[in-house]
Amino acid sequence: MAKSKKINVQGLVLMIFGSIFGFANTTIAFYLMGYASIIWYILAAIFFFLPTSLMFAEFGSSLKESRGGIYSWLEASIGKKAAFIGTFIWLASWIVWMVSTAAKVWVPFSTFLQGSDQTATWHLLGMNGTQVVGVLGILWILLLTFLSSRGVDKIQKFASFSGMAVAFLFAAFLVISVAIWFKTGFHLAEPIHGTTTFVKSPMSSYQTPIGMLSFVVFSIFAYAGMEAMGGVTDSMDQPEKTFPKGLMIATVFITLIYAVAIFMWGISTNWQQVLSGNKANMGNITYVLMQNLGYQFGHAFGMTTPVAMTTPVAMTIGTTFARITGLIMFISYLGAFAVLIYSPLKSFVLGTPKALWPNGFAEVNKHGMPEKAMWAQALLVCILIAVISFGGKAAGDFYNVLTLMSNISTSLPYLFLVTAFPYFKARKDLERPYEFFKSPVAVKAVTIVVDLVLVFGIAFTIIQPMLEGQYLDAFWMVIGPIVFTIMALALYHRYQRKAVHG
Repeated sequence: MAKSKKINVQGLVLMIFGSIFGFANTTIAFYLMGYASIIWYILAAIFFFLPTSLMFAEFGSSLKESRGGIYSWLEASIGKKAAFIGTFIWLASWIVWMVSTAAKVWVPFSTFLQGSDQTATWHLLGMNGTQVVGVLGILWILLLTFLSSRGVDKIQKFASFSGMAVAFLFAAFLVISVAIWFKTGFHLAEPIHGTTTFVKSPMSSYQTPIGMLSFVVFSIFAYAGMEAMGGVTDSMDQPEKTFPKGLMIATVFITLIYAVAIFMWGISTNWQQVLSGNKANMGNITYVLMQNLGYQFGHAFGMTTPVAMTTPVAMTIGTTFARITGLIMFISYLGAFAVLIYSPLKSFVLGTPKALWPNGFAEVNKHGMPEKAMWAQALLVCILIAVISFGGKAAGDFYNVLTLMSNISTSLPYLFLVTAFPYFKARKDLERPYEFFKSPVAVKAVTIVVDLVLVFGIAFTIIQPMLEGQYLDAFWMVIGPIVFTIMALALYHRYQRKAVHG
């Protein structure tokens, strides 16, 4: 087996940053809630992100040699059957994420090439825009599966490069925003009117209790994805130290960046002037804000003279900023996919008993990667992308149902992990190189608080469409985890029968 370079603290932090931090989460937050989103992001970090990161740090440091990631964590806490169901649901939700996101990655790429999202106008060999994007999505999955199967060091390089690109985007945004702020005499484009500015959304639909609660759910799951790092603990240098240290640095770093970035958008963007009309939406808000940032930068520094007698320099700068943002967002998807093509599948396939799988399916190649399983996953994702892209309206309806089914499934594994934590802590036969929650009272308290946060998030995700009269959407959200659980039970029952009959 080829020897892969071990992941150090810096590499882990960059992997986490590239996989979890979403620059677009800051723009969506400012669009939906303005400055008021800051407090919700901080509270979500305090009551969800920080405690779960501390829990995962304890899981990962104690079970540092386990190849099964969260499957191994759950198995060591609540047994094989529950671990299998929880991890299967988790893997299923990530597969649906890959299917949907393989198409989304081409929006920033189009923005980079053409200045705005033009994917709907793309044509090739008689195919329309949806079909072209589908083919590109399939090629994207195949290429990244091939590259990721070459070893965890390749994945680290992709994820680290992605993390550095996003860090560069944030740093550039920060420097330009401060320059505008300084140049305009520390004037905020979005003024602060007392404490109400930090609790009340400028968007009328998010001033209602329902709107605010829906944003709370959004802010909680803006921090999702840390558990995927459990799948690479066995590839770390001194994992009992590297894993908790990397998680803590990344947790504090990401929380601070979210809060600072949201505030900084107010330097260049007046919400009523830029975002109150029909120009901005959830899909293009990042590019609208970056284009406006470039325009305000040019305007602040007097770059208003026309280029070729038609376009002011400030507008050209704005378009350039949007293009650069598109490129970096595209690169950020590269890092996220590199990790998520490998880590959830590896946790499931290498953590579960080999008897579950066909002969050779769970074997690793010379790079230590479950290559056969990765290609099987790629084939499934590519088939789903092809069906959705070329299947017409019926396929579009199928895609919507699939997405709804995965909505709750994405968050359910957190409920498994958090609920399993007291059982993990009760074990006396495990080494604990890192331990934050030392007293039984602290363990019970943090478990109850985080479980309540998650139950609220899941419950509200179901209730919200019902309040809007979309009962069928709510039905598919509830049925998703049930279907995935039934599939998991069928697979597990097959394994038990196989074990009994030798």
